[in-house]
Order: sequence, then C-alpha cells, then structure tokens
Amino acid sequence: MWTDLVTDHTLQLHDGRTVGWTQSGDPEGRPVLRVPGTPGSRWTVRADQQPWLERKLLIITTERPGMGVSTALPGRGFAEHADDTAAILDQLGIERLPVYGASGGAPHILALCAHHPDRVSAATILAGAAPMTDAEAEDVLPINRQARMLALKDDMPALLALLNPIREAIVDDPLAAFADIMATAPPEDLAIMSDPVWQDAFVRATREALAQGVDGWADETMAIIKRWADIDLGAVRTSVLWRHAPDDHNAPLSAARRLVDELPDARLEEWTGGGHLVAYHREGEILDELLSRAESA
Repeated sequence: MWTDLVTDHTLQLHDGRTVGWTQSGDPEGRPVLRVPGTPGSRWTVRADQQPWLERKLLIITTERPGMGVSTALPGRGFAEHADDTAAILDQLGIERLPVYGASGGAPHILALCAHHPDRVSAATILAGAAPMTDAEAEDVLPINRQARMLALKDDMPALLALLNPIREAIVDDPLAAFADIMATAPPEDLAIMSDPVWQDAFVRATREALAQGVDGWADETMAIIKRWADIDLGAVRTSVLWRHAPDDHNAPLSAARRLVDELPDARLEEWTGGGHLVAYHREGEILDELLSRAESA
C-alpha cells in the first residue's frame, strides 16, 4: 500500500497547539516541502509516489490549523502557519529547502517566503488562489462564489452553515461530494477525478482534513478571502514560478496574473488547456524545474 511509504508526525508548539505533518517518498532523500490546497491535510500526498522516489526526494507535507490533527486557531491569517512551518523545519534540522503547492496553499507559501525568507530556496505555485474581483468571482464554482460573498460580509455563522452540510457529504462519500462540487469543471479535471489512484489518495486526504469538523475550513476560507494584508508581497524575494491553466473554475487565471505582477521575482506560466487539477500528471516536470531553480539560488 502507498500509505506504507508515509510516516505521520506531530509537534507541540510553544503556545501549546499541535501541528501535524507527514514525510513520504525517500526517507533518506532531499527534503522538499509540499503545501496542500483547501481543505487539505498532512495526508494530501500522492498515492503514486514514483516521481518522488525516482528523484530521491523526502516530501514533507504540512497541515494547517483546524485540519486533521492540527489544533484550530480561530481568526488566523497566514503568518501563524508560516511560523508553524518554520518550527517543523527546526524540529527536522532543515535550514532551507524548495517549496511547492497548489490552490489554497498559495498564500501560505507566499507567507512562508515573506516571513521566513531564508528557509525557502525556490517556490512553485500551481493553480494558486489569489484575490478575486467581483467579476472574476462570477465565473468560479458556485461553492467558491457563495463562500466569498459570506466571507466579504464577515458572516462566519452563515459561512459555517454553508460549509457544514458540504463537509458532512464529503466525509460520508468524498468522491461523490467532490464530483458534485466540480460538476462544471473542464473535461481534463473530470478525467483526473476518475483515476482510481488519484481517488485513493483524495479520499484519505479529505476525510483527514475535515475530521475535526468544519471550523478549520471556514477559518481558512475567511483568510483566503479577507486576510491577504497578512502577506507583504514585496517581501517575497524568493524565486516564484506560478503555473496556471486557462480554464480553471476554482481560481481565475486573471487573478493569478494580477498577483504575480506584485511579486518581485515571479513568473507566470500559462499551461495550454486544462483546469484546476492539470498539474497532477506533470509532477516530474514540476519537480525537475523547481529543483533546478533551487540549486541555482
């Protein structure tokens, strides 16, 4: 089983909270930090770990407050988890490493680069979340559009009421619930979602992410919509490659392009075709580019 390649870890932080992470791939390999999307957990890892094993990589996958076994932190932004990640790296004796991640992981990667610039040698963001305009929000998936409206109103009770039945449906049947959410996604995304290997990892990761309840998901949604001021984009001096597909119904390409323009050392690469999940079949290509940039940093 692919789960045999994953080891589970926790750390008690100075404020008493617990933060979780996993290590997978080659236990003796080169460390690379992988940041999951939303809602994601330390078990948001690939069932097909061949790209990691071929490159002799130790993949460290972090988990944010309120997800999995990680203690909730109501009202959090992005700086808190950047500090949590630095504490994990300290625990592992890792000074600096390349970082990559997708979707709702984008602001967390940027926060780590801004708050702990010496820890990140290079960063890659895949289909990353970015602040949207009202016009852009009209074209995203209904759940994202509705959650954004409630977050902008600072209506946490209504946001919890929106997400809780979705969370219950996901925990009960992750694949069916996600298929409903992604019903209007492009064919490339739907094809990836039908892959049994992808499905196996998705079910484990998503149930783990929502094990505590819906509060961590709601806190993260509120942060992604309203708390970008927590990140000083001008302080992100790390080399960043942002890769995005044109037909992404979760995170608009135009919003990503606008954010990349604010970063001092970033480049946007637009993939030809595909949607939010297009990176799944390009893991080796993504890693080779990231590792090359990290080595020259």
